[in-house]
Amino acid sequence: MMNLLLISNSTMPGEAYLDYPKHDIQNFLGDKVKNVLFIPYAAVTFSFDEYVSKVGERFGELGYKVNGIHKYNDPVLAIKEAEAIVVGGGNTWQLVRMMHEQLLMPVIKEKVLEGTPYIGWSAGSNVSCPSLKTTNDMPIVDPLGFDCCGLIPFQINPHFLDANPEGHGGETREQRIEEFLEANKDMYVAGLREGTMFKYEDNKLSLIGNRDCRIFRHGQTPKELSSEDDFTFLMK
Repeated sequence: MMNLLLISNSTMPGEAYLDYPKHDIQNFLGDKVKNVLFIPYAAVTFSFDEYVSKVGERFGELGYKVNGIHKYNDPVLAIKEAEAIVVGGGNTWQLVRMMHEQLLMPVIKEKVLEGTPYIGWSAGSNVSCPSLKTTNDMPIVDPLGFDCCGLIPFQINPHFLDANPEGHGGETREQRIEEFLEANKDMYVAGLREGTMFKYEDNKLSLIGNRDCRIFRHGQTPKELSSEDDFTFLMK
């Protein structure tokens, strides 16, 4: 039985790193998990060691030790032995490339389907989807394939914005998602606004946070759903 916590963004403006989701992370992992395997591959402008240290400081406050997968000689074995898997944000394209290079996608899916908790934020939420096609990130590297872990059957657009900044003439986020749906008519896309997250436990998908989630489907008017709604239909 899968257990997922898929977070839109790590940090809200003016807050400390991973501050707003910290209690949800702790409630999700509980007291049985002691060690967390962290995948820092989305980091581009800072080192993997720095990323692990940053995440480790916050998780340490919650009672969990964070180990970076890049320190293991056999990353596939590290996944197989993990108590919990955490994938951080950054650049989704680099993250996916490195996960493909190390053949991690299928082993993560197998491990999570067995019940190992999975937490991702931003790019880490993107790779739980069938593909990376609804990421916001610039394609700085060849990802060696668009397929991702496929833990969920729908797409997430993290950091979803309703409008473009004033004076910007490019497409809105919604228009970009409409383009995706025109080419992928059988998919749902969830516009996951900042400060919110999906939790999947006991075969139920729910939204956490005080902002609505915008649900897109080809040929249908987008709809707004709140934390009071049941999102499990997206898993079917």
